[in-house]
Amino acid sequence: MIARAVKVGLQDIQSLRALFLQETNFQIRYDACHERGWTDSYSMMLDDVPVGYGSIKGQAPADRDAVFEFFVIPTFRKHSRILFHELLAASGVRTIECQTNDAPLSAMLYECSETIRATAVLFEDHAVTEHVVPGTVVRRRCDEDRVFAHDVEPIGDYVVARGNDIVATGGFLLHYNPPFADLFMEVRPDCRRQGYGSFLVQELKKNCYLAGRVPAARCGLGNIASRAALEKAGLRVCGFLLTGTVVAH
Repeated sequence: MIARAVKVGLQDIQSLRALFLQETNFQIRYDACHERGWTDSYSMMLDDVPVGYGSIKGQAPADRDAVFEFFVIPTFRKHSRILFHELLAASGVRTIECQTNDAPLSAMLYECSETIRATAVLFEDHAVTEHVVPGTVVRRRCDEDRVFAHDVEPIGDYVVARGNDIVATGGFLLHYNPPFADLFMEVRPDCRRQGYGSFLVQELKKNCYLAGRVPAARCGLGNIASRAALEKAGLRVCGFLLTGTVVAH
């Protein structure tokens, strides 16, 4: 069989990408790159038959330098290694980024790259919790709320209110592969480590489900406080975001 990677339009890989999303069934960290026009698409060919696809990301054509999706249909998956090498050669990329819960791409990452490092922790919902913080309520943010300055996350649509005092905000982002959504929150510095974060995440999960989405989340490796809040609110680690440098051949 002759293996090739052929650059195509996004529309040419959509049917295969639908199979990829159905098989993976988890939140794709960089899913929105496709709809934002930040990807190059490649059809993985065996004897001129399209048997899979690969996607390269970057906000502009000049910096599209990372493989972040690679899928081969099960019938031809035994040829994944040679097809992936064809993708690397055709695209000229120098980086592979993958989620460890994406087993096929993780295998290619370990085989074809070096200096592998984790950049983020990925979470999925796992358990229902019933945390209560006396004297506080989680509600929708209103125009009259005086919200504290945020250092990391955007101001969310939901707040933890202690009377008229806003001690945390958060929300969920919808620009991910359905049905998943990404939870985020920030607690006022003087109110951290008091249970507000996990209480807010618990309620965000509830509202996320009511909106017809499945909650997911991520945080930096060193963000111990956020990780603890997510886990206390019933989420669990489901993977890590990895990046590696392609080994020259």
